[in-house]
Order: sequence, then structure tokens, then C-alpha cells
Amino acid sequence: MKSKQPGKQRKARYNAPLHIRHKFMAAPLSEDLQGKYGKRGFPVRKGDTVRVIRGDDKGKEGKVRSVDLKKEKITLEGVVVARSDLSEVPRPIHPSNVVITKLDLKDKLREIALTR
Repeated sequence: MKSKQPGKQRKARYNAPLHIRHKFMAAPLSEDLQGKYGKRGFPVRKGDTVRVIRGDDKGKEGKVRSVDLKKEKITLEGVVVARSDLSEVPRPIHPSNVVITKLDLKDKLREIALTR
């Protein structure tokens, strides 16, 4: 993104292809992971364990249930909001409002990206 205009910034994010939206889904790593891998942030994936650091659910920790690239939101196990009919639905959270505490390293390419 080269423009400084906020409207063009928003438009670029909204119209970005999925492989670039993946980079928008980055969250900061916890301090022990930062020391281990020498990186401050990394894209969130399904299966990672994260802790909420902002919002009403601050302090809650859970596994990532789903990652929505289109809406730029993630959902966690155990972080829900009650509807008026008393049913519970997962609360979408922006990845910048969480910190990754445990990475799901089943994929070899992800390990390579961490050590890069």
C-alpha cells in the first residue's frame, strides 16, 4: 500500500486477495515465544492457543476455532456471547487483540517460516 489516504488504505485492505489478507491476520507472540523464535508477530492459524488482551473477554485463553480472512476475525473456544434467545455463539475477535501463547506446528512449512 503506497497511499497515505485513509480511504485508499481501507479500500486496499477490503479488496486485497486472500494470500495478502493472510498477512493481515498476524498477532503478536508471547514474550517466551518472542525469545525462542526472534519474531514479534506471526499469522494466526486454526489450532493455535491465544490469550485475549483487549476487550470484554480480556484474560481468557483458548484454541483458535476458526479464522475468517474475509472479515479479518478469529473465533476462540470458550469465548462466546449470549443471544437474546439465550443461545451462545462464538464472539469474533480481531487478531491484533490477542497474543499467541502456543503455536500449532504440525505443518513443516510453518516451522520453516518461524526460523527464517
